[in-house]
Order: sequence, then structure tokens, then C-alpha cells
Amino acid sequence: MKSISILGSTGSIGTNTLRVVSAFPHAFRVVGLSGGKNIALLAEQVEAVRPEIAASGSEKGCLELQSLLRQRGYQMERTRFVYGAEGYVEVSCHPEAAMVLSAITGAAGLLPTYRALECGKDIALANKETLVVAGQLMMSRAREKGAQILPVDSEHNAIHQCLRGGRRSEVRRLILTASGGPFRETPAEKLRSVTPEQALQHPTWRMGRKITIDSATLMNKGLEVIEAAWLFGVTADEIGVAVHPQSVVHSMVEFVDGSVLAQLGPTDMRIAIQYALTYPERWACTLPSLDMRRLARLEFLEPDREKFRSLGLCYEALRRGGTAPAVLNAANEVAVEAFLNRLISFPDIATVIGNVLENHKVEDASDLDTVFRADAWARESATSLTRRACQTAGRAGD
Repeated sequence: MKSISILGSTGSIGTNTLRVVSAFPHAFRVVGLSGGKNIALLAEQVEAVRPEIAASGSEKGCLELQSLLRQRGYQMERTRFVYGAEGYVEVSCHPEAAMVLSAITGAAGLLPTYRALECGKDIALANKETLVVAGQLMMSRAREKGAQILPVDSEHNAIHQCLRGGRRSEVRRLILTASGGPFRETPAEKLRSVTPEQALQHPTWRMGRKITIDSATLMNKGLEVIEAAWLFGVTADEIGVAVHPQSVVHSMVEFVDGSVLAQLGPTDMRIAIQYALTYPERWACTLPSLDMRRLARLEFLEPDREKFRSLGLCYEALRRGGTAPAVLNAANEVAVEAFLNRLISFPDIATVIGNVLENHKVEDASDLDTVFRADAWARESATSLTRRACQTAGRAGD
């Protein structure tokens, strides 16, 4: 039986992971859970799996969690309750956990994932920002400790599967597919009037708010380009992006002889999660098969990099290296939050990121302190820019 800890258990990846685990009760045991603001759901999860340790984001949340569980008659001595960044690290480093499913959104997932690697634990990675912000550190620590990093994001999971069909020396390029988001066919001049509600209407996936906005700007795909570079040891020039509205082909690998291997499947994240949890084996499951009628029309288009500038900014950050990707990610997190709060327009997201990246003096990202310092600088710079943009547009900001 494999024991796992789940970071971000109340999000879409976390809840789907628990669904996968429940389908194989004799194969998996959940020893640690960490959730965010959805304390009611976290209480339900703790009651269902009875972990050794559970963490919430704040002391207030931790007290609320314990109160809810007492009301339910939960045997409190079963679980140790912790909170905050230190609590997340305790969950990720629990001595009984052989694998950590890392699904905390944003840069907040960096430290607990890094500490888990230091403990030699395998990582099922659904938090792309971890490798974007500190890919050099993460991969070197994994090699040093003999730990595996198995991708859960559908695109990287697909690449991982396709690469089993050949050697690294035989690879010409990786091709990440993108749905194109809700504004694929929207004229560029109309993007300034886009509302958060419209941007949150993803045509294919149901995800969290931040990642859904990233999909709409194509920033999500750009972050995946950076993540792929670290996961698979390739350069920016060896990674392509294809807009594929049907979202049936999750990604592809082109080999030097011209052959292309693609991974296809239904749009259900449980498939990628199960693959990561059971690798190198494949287990039978009851998930729905791909509807072959969806193969009647498969489109692959070039992304519009002028309309979706964030994608190009990600390639730029990857080529600059060092702390540039960490700065890009931090600026994006601030800009997306400002857009969701109606402080800046949709196109302003890329403008803020581009300005912060342009003003950054790149350092070698060889330690966590340098990475965190670059992250903090970028957040401060992006916050200043969003306030300025808000004032210029006449919006009511703080």
C-alpha cells in the first residue's frame, strides 16, 4: 500500500485525487491533507480518510476545522492539526508519506514541495509554478535524493507517456497543445472590454479561478513551456505550442525521423492523476473511454502571439533564465488578482508582466533565498504598476 500526502486537497486536482484513491482502497492510504479556504470541504475530507495530519492555511481556519469535526463527532486524536506554511511543510514531509501530490495553486506550493524532495519523497506534480519559479533547484534536489517528479498536468503527463516510446536523443521537439481559451476567436480590439466573468468561462476544463484566467491569456501554456523545459531537459527552441480547440490530443512528441507520438484521451484529470500515482504500471479503471466520434475533426493552429503576449513573455523568461521565470510568475499572480478585482483590464495583465520582466536584473537562481527575494521584488513592482494602471483608467482601487 502506497501512503500519500495531498497538498491542496480542496482544489479540483485534490478532490479528483481523492476520487482516484477511493477507487483503489487497498492500494492507497492518505496520511496527510492540506487545504485552503474551503474549511467545510476539508472537514469532510478529513472525516472520510482520517489522515495522520491535516493543515489549513491559517490559525483561524485550523480552529474552525477542528470545531466542525468535533460537531461531527470525529475522533480528534486520530489526526494532528497544523496550519500555515510550516503546517504545509509538515504535511509534505510526513515520515509515512512515500509520495506527495502537490496541487497548491501558485508559488505557495514551492516550499512544501521542495522540502518533500529534500526528504526523498516522490512528487506527483500538479503545481507548475514550482518548476517555473525554481526549476533548477527542484530538479537538482530530485536527482540528488533519487526522487521522481511525475507530472499531473495533462500536457506534461501526455509528454511523459509519449517519451516512453523513444530515447531522449531521438527527440526533435515537444508539442504542447492548448485549447485556446474563451477568446481564441475574439478580435484583439475587443479584449479590453472583457469581464472577469467572461474570462472564467473556459470552453473545456473546469478549474480554479487563477488557472482559468491564465488559460484565457495563454500564460498557462507559457508556464507549461517553462515547466516542460525543466521536466524533460529541453530548450525553449525544442518546445512548440499548438492551439487544439477539441482538447482531445493532450500533447505530442516529434522524433528525429519525423514520427509523432500523441497521447489522446477524454478531458478527465483523473486519468493523469492515476497515471502519476501508479507509475510505472497502468491499472484498469472504470473511467469513461474516449468518444471516437470526437476524432472526426481535429484542428491544430498557431497561437496568436500578438493577441496573447503572455506566451511570448514566458519564452523570453525561459531564455533569460535565472530568476526571470520567478519574476514572471509573481508578476502574473499579482496582475491576475488585479484583473479579477476589476482594477485592470484583460490586456493589462500582459502589460504589467512585460514591464516587470523588463525592469528585472536577472540573478542566478541557485538558492531559495534568491528566488524568494526575486519573487517579493516582482510582487511589489507589479502591485505598483497595477495601481498606476487603475488610476490611469479611473477605476476605484485601494
